[in-house]
Amino acid sequence: MHSYDYWLIIAFFALVLIPAPALGRFYYKVMEGQRTWLTPVFGSVERLCYRLSGVGADQEQSWQKYALALLAFNFAGFALLFAFLLFQQYLPLNPQNLPGLEWTLAFNTAISFITNTNWQNYSGEASLSYLSQMAGLTVQNFVSAATGLAVLVAFCRGIGRKSTKTLGNFWVDMTRATLYGLLPMCLVFALFLVWQGVPQTFAHYVNALTVQGVDQVIPLGPAASQIAIKQLGTNGGGFFGVNSAHPFEDPTAWANLFELSAIILIPVALVFTFGHYVKDLRQSRAILGCMFALFLIGGATAMWAECQPNPALNNPAVEQVAPQEGKEARFGTTGTVLWSVATTAASNGSVNGMQDSLNPLTGMVSLVNMMVGEVIFGGVGAGMYGMLLNVLIAVFLAGLMIGRTPEYLGKKLQAKEVQLLVVTLLVMPVGVLVLGAIAASLPGPAGAISNPGPHGFSQLLYAYTSASANNGSAFGGFSANTPFHNLMLGLGMLIGRFGYILPVLALAGSLAMKKTAPIGQNSFPTHGPLFVTLLTVTILLVGGLTFLPALALGPLVEQLQLLSGQTYN
Repeated sequence: MHSYDYWLIIAFFALVLIPAPALGRFYYKVMEGQRTWLTPVFGSVERLCYRLSGVGADQEQSWQKYALALLAFNFAGFALLFAFLLFQQYLPLNPQNLPGLEWTLAFNTAISFITNTNWQNYSGEASLSYLSQMAGLTVQNFVSAATGLAVLVAFCRGIGRKSTKTLGNFWVDMTRATLYGLLPMCLVFALFLVWQGVPQTFAHYVNALTVQGVDQVIPLGPAASQIAIKQLGTNGGGFFGVNSAHPFEDPTAWANLFELSAIILIPVALVFTFGHYVKDLRQSRAILGCMFALFLIGGATAMWAECQPNPALNNPAVEQVAPQEGKEARFGTTGTVLWSVATTAASNGSVNGMQDSLNPLTGMVSLVNMMVGEVIFGGVGAGMYGMLLNVLIAVFLAGLMIGRTPEYLGKKLQAKEVQLLVVTLLVMPVGVLVLGAIAASLPGPAGAISNPGPHGFSQLLYAYTSASANNGSAFGGFSANTPFHNLMLGLGMLIGRFGYILPVLALAGSLAMKKTAPIGQNSFPTHGPLFVTLLTVTILLVGGLTFLPALALGPLVEQLQLLSGQTYN
């Protein structure tokens, strides 16, 4: 590693950590309707939205009504986006006259964007019109992130309130999350990206003649606006097919640094938002400590693995450094690996290199980051409520060990809450192991695998893990654009999204109705180093025990064979 690699890591952590406490407090005040410095700017717009939609800002909902409103909104978004993609050839802002998508691909893409996954079985610049990118994908990037934030806020209210049946109003939470929480930051970030050289235009693609005398079509479009929200909203995906490895999407070192930091900026801030809801910032610091411990473990493992020379080239005549195959040469090994770890720690899925070319251990780190439910920061809202589920599981285990009824912040966890927690534990195994096993066992779907041996299995495992974790990144060698995989991966995305959201809202409703017991001397503290250790071990054990056999068939075997000089890339 060079000095600039260390400066990149330091700058990344500084940009993420320094603004987090203030930004977390800002989100708390926004979501609770308190006055902020943006109120004079957007307050009248917010009230106009309520007036036009007939929503009463003070009318709160039970968890059942909250969930129904959320499902209705997401279904409407799916139907609208599905129609955009199917019939884009008949719609305006299509200067390249691109045809509509095949229906299973349109289904997969629509499901992908409403679930905050942004899995892309297509190349954006070659398949989608400007209208589809802007009115379709970019809009869903905003509202899918706002949905996750709304669910987190409802969960926080459920933990923080007592003896109540309401969790807030979904329509109000969605409006505030979008209007105050996402739009201003995305506007500033998009302008920054335009300044750095990212295109934002409705012009036709440019035809150019290369120095070799070959005609080349250079794609353009309204890219900066989509890149801003897909990074800040932990959506992932990209305007261009190769994502942030494309020089138009990630043109400079400054753009790369800020796009990288934007991946986990809001998720880190929301940890402090939770602390404000429960009136105890010690809980935030404990959870953040666990998140960073897991991030550093994965990051250090991936960085070490990518800096190892290839044993297959072990020859005195060959001078080896860290392999550069699949890396973005402009940003080096550190820049590519740091992005890979961050994008799978959050449910972002954007890449600035080729995931398929990573060392087997690095690929396993990305897989594990997703398999644990993407709680190492995770998506906007989704990561924090996923981590809170693990917190409650850790509290339950601690209660079993000391022989007391488990409780968290004065609220006892009883049979109903434990049953809902068990349901959430089944989400990732069903999406990854069950759906992945079906895809691997059928000869037709298995034909999408491009590499033999364990690396090929890792490609399939990564695809179904990414879909179920609502991540969206992929090993590039997996040809997923088939009717089977389009439909099956779409099902995995739905399970991974709503399989968590519905139990979380039910759990929030149950906790909100409970009375708060005073925290006594015998209560298990949930803010010290002991609890951070317990929480970290719980997350690793749950993920490890569930997915270790699958990992053993894929990246672990591949790593052992790599050490013996055998490769599959």
